[in-house]
Amino acid sequence: MPFKALNRLTHTQAVFLMLAVTLMWSIAGVVSRQLESAARFEVTFWRSAFTALSLLVILPIWRHMDRGQGLLPPERTDTGPWRLWLKRHWGLIPESGAFWISGVCWSVMFTAFMLALTFTSVANVLVIMSVGPLFTALIARIFIGHRLATRTWLAIVAAGAGIAYMYGSQFVAAVTHPEIDTGGLLLGSLFSLCVPVAGAINWTVVQRGQTHGEKIDLVPSVLLGAVISSLLTWPLAMPFAATGSDVAWLALLGLVQLAIPCALSVVCARVLKAPEVSLLALLEVIFGILWAWIGAGEVPGDEVLLGGSLVIGALVLNELLGWRSRAGMPRIQTVDKPPQ
Repeated sequence: MPFKALNRLTHTQAVFLMLAVTLMWSIAGVVSRQLESAARFEVTFWRSAFTALSLLVILPIWRHMDRGQGLLPPERTDTGPWRLWLKRHWGLIPESGAFWISGVCWSVMFTAFMLALTFTSVANVLVIMSVGPLFTALIARIFIGHRLATRTWLAIVAAGAGIAYMYGSQFVAAVTHPEIDTGGLLLGSLFSLCVPVAGAINWTVVQRGQTHGEKIDLVPSVLLGAVISSLLTWPLAMPFAATGSDVAWLALLGLVQLAIPCALSVVCARVLKAPEVSLLALLEVIFGILWAWIGAGEVPGDEVLLGGSLVIGALVLNELLGWRSRAGMPRIQTVDKPPQ
């Protein structure tokens, strides 16, 4: 069965599977440009709702297969029946504060990302999102004392310079061209910034939980985030204006752009080291800009290409220089195989 094959991935297979994951992640921008009448919060609601529905189906199947192959730790029987039921079928751990924080962070990422796409270009959103690893390093330094190498500080400065140039150039152009929506650019930038900040907090909470012996399964946290995002945006999405075509596109995003690749990325992280996952995830930026260019005619400006290249270059160089020094870094996967 496919689930059994996923649990026996070689390193090469995991790399190619992670490439497929980034391709699926990258379709959000081009798909959002196909929508006809869905409003901002309605777009977020439908995508989050379909993500939650997809994971409600996928997770029990996934966990059943993992349990059958001994990949899940033994279940505790000293908890209440409803908690045991939630844990058995969906991996939910409502007694864990870190699980709730992680779910809230996912909900912020889901909501802010789709809102950002309705205000500014796909390229702008993706370039800002790409600084997530640097934000994670910085927040981990502040809150859990992780040291930052000189190369990481330099990468933060270089990436900041690239973003400042990219957006500074666009704001200067907006001053001389009143038809350019500076308000949309600003709001899109702020919403985009929420995504890597929430992601950095999420990873820091997970890392801190690991150091204290708490195992946090990331995919059930994605389910929680999708549910929270759906509930928060539901009232704001009313009255619904999406056409049947819009709902179909957003269902595609919920299933193919979030639910499936998020689950597969956790499988990849069982095999790949964290630096490898970080590097491969950067391909989402390149793929996303290309999809929007080819599929929606959204051509990135020169300032985006130059500033974005500086950001991506700084990130790639930082990861490559740190590869050897972080060879012993744990994998991102947080559900350990129990002792045999």
